[in-house]
Amino acid sequence: MPSEQPPTVMSTDQTSEEQSNIDICKQYMSIAYSPTDNNGASSVQHLCHQDAWFWAPSTFPNCETPMDYAESHAHVMASVNDLHIIRYDQVFAKNGHVLLRYTAEGNFKGKPYMGIEPNGNHARWSAAAIFEVEDGRIRSFTKDWDQKLMQIQLGWAPVNESDNPRWNLQTLRNPEEARKKKG
Repeated sequence: MPSEQPPTVMSTDQTSEEQSNIDICKQYMSIAYSPTDNNGASSVQHLCHQDAWFWAPSTFPNCETPMDYAESHAHVMASVNDLHIIRYDQVFAKNGHVLLRYTAEGNFKGKPYMGIEPNGNHARWSAAAIFEVEDGRIRSFTKDWDQKLMQIQLGWAPVNESDNPRWNLQTLRNPEEARKKKG
């Protein structure tokens, strides 16, 4: 596991068990989001129950376990080979459940993706990882993520120019900056 975790912006006081559960989930995420440490399913297997399950049908429809997710994510990182979590926006644990809402970013400078050649485009997006931890290992992982933003920013999904901010290419490429200009 990388020695330094991304900063956490918002959290609450946690018991030692809750903090331990958070640490396990952050360790999983640091491996799953590492272009060097994520070598597929075997990279995270030690952190998960053998019968652990994963749920994200609209974004990872063929993944049924946290190990499947790591395997699938390794393929994305081959194309976005500097993909990393820049911060944990919200973190908390309660009764064996852990929420990690995070912001990640990366550049399309690696291998071609689904027949699309690398273009150097940058993307930044947020997602939520909701874990269930039992006896010090991940029992379940639910990912909530609207992948459209990342795909448009990287040039993996076509978009026509529009004044509507939901379809405006510049707004979608830099949503935080567009939000600041609104006021």
